[in-house]
Amino acid sequence: MVASSAKPLFFFSFLFLLLLLLLLFLAPFLSSAMEFHVVKLHGLAFTGRQHHQGHSSRNKVSLNLFHRDVISGRNFSSHRHRLEHLLERDSRRVASLTRRLSAASYHLDDFGSEVVSGLEEGSGEYFVRVGVGVPPRDQYMVVDSGSDIVWIQCQPCAQCYPQSDPVFDPAESASFAGIGCGSPVCGLLNGGDSATASCHAGGCQYAVSYGDGSYTKGTLAFETLTFGATAVGNVAIGCGHRNRGLFVGAAGLLGLGWGPMSFVGQLGGQAGGAFSYCLVSRGAGADASGSLVFGRTAAIPVGAVWVPLLRNLHAPSFYYVRLLGLGVGGERLAVQEDAFRLSDEGEGGVVMDTGTAVTRLPEAAYVALREAFAAGTAGLPRAAGVSIFDTCYDLAGYESVRVPTVSFYFAGETILTLPARNLLIPVDEGGTYCLAFAASRSGLSIMGNIQQEGIQITFDAANGFLGFGPNTC
Repeated sequence: MVASSAKPLFFFSFLFLLLLLLLLFLAPFLSSAMEFHVVKLHGLAFTGRQHHQGHSSRNKVSLNLFHRDVISGRNFSSHRHRLEHLLERDSRRVASLTRRLSAASYHLDDFGSEVVSGLEEGSGEYFVRVGVGVPPRDQYMVVDSGSDIVWIQCQPCAQCYPQSDPVFDPAESASFAGIGCGSPVCGLLNGGDSATASCHAGGCQYAVSYGDGSYTKGTLAFETLTFGATAVGNVAIGCGHRNRGLFVGAAGLLGLGWGPMSFVGQLGGQAGGAFSYCLVSRGAGADASGSLVFGRTAAIPVGAVWVPLLRNLHAPSFYYVRLLGLGVGGERLAVQEDAFRLSDEGEGGVVMDTGTAVTRLPEAAYVALREAFAAGTAGLPRAAGVSIFDTCYDLAGYESVRVPTVSFYFAGETILTLPARNLLIPVDEGGTYCLAFAASRSGLSIMGNIQQEGIQITFDAANGFLGFGPNTC
């Protein structure tokens, strides 16, 4: 009898272990939130690292994402100095988005007048390496999920900011072809939320402003972009001859917004209207890297948790999600759903943004989150607030701490519980850590890149869904 029961016992033991491992792997994406995380503090500080360019196959284009601190070449005197620069950039980005997404002040900039300098703005947090032209010249490009236009600085350059690589010269590319005024592509620019088109000597001229003082003006053209071993021809790009802004050595911008002129929009059926990215977590090892993947087969993962995307008709480039509430420690907070609602006039709502670092929430929602998190960390020593952070802790001497989970409640009964490392941010070398959320001065909510770190995030723009997981980085 003992021998006959051994196999069933082994089978059920193996099945139990398999289910346990599956639950542990999928824990951040399940519809029931955990109560507490253990945060290992030594792994939260950002460490610079080098990446390879990426790889591609017939049905997949995959690029490594570079954080700005990797390629800027700037040495900060202290972690506090680095943080101050991050928060300065972040505040300007948020102010720019608020102006751009406010129905009351929605307008196109007048490109006939001088635009305020963006040299101090430091636009862009994540970059990719892209080959431009034939033969391809490798260039760093800012990745922006809230922009539609793809553009680079070009010779002859009447006004250009410094960049890491030589400025692209279209005269040296066999695939560069200017776009005429009568082209339907030229007409698409005037349908965007921050771009205008005009005609000069039969050629299509473009002008784009990013609201923070950065802008680019030049000619619109078809060009070949190369990602790893994959060349994509006839991409409409802006060839900027007058550009202002500091893009930390980048040659231009790779717009991934929801409009027809973004790189994803132009790929159309080639990418199936889908892309995904995974922003590597702070403190990851030197060999870790984030990724940006195009192509429906590769970008749409099996096992992802999906939530519906919303479209703001007043700012159609941006990806909004329908957030219903927040949770701390496994308990849903008493925050009204209307706090996150996108109005018919384009006010409020929750936008996904790679260019904002710290997640912003409406005042009432943030206060509820802050108070619940503080109650769950009552045993930890507090510290004075730092800049936009008002919930800080003196954790000198601690190797790890126990903190309550933070969860987002989305439409469709989907709950995303953030990874442990996405909750606290170190603000100095002395052991001060702060809750990495802040209050919004408007009704707009922004899910920033700190809270997105380590989670595979997929945009199925063709079908109107956003996916979380199941993979991590």
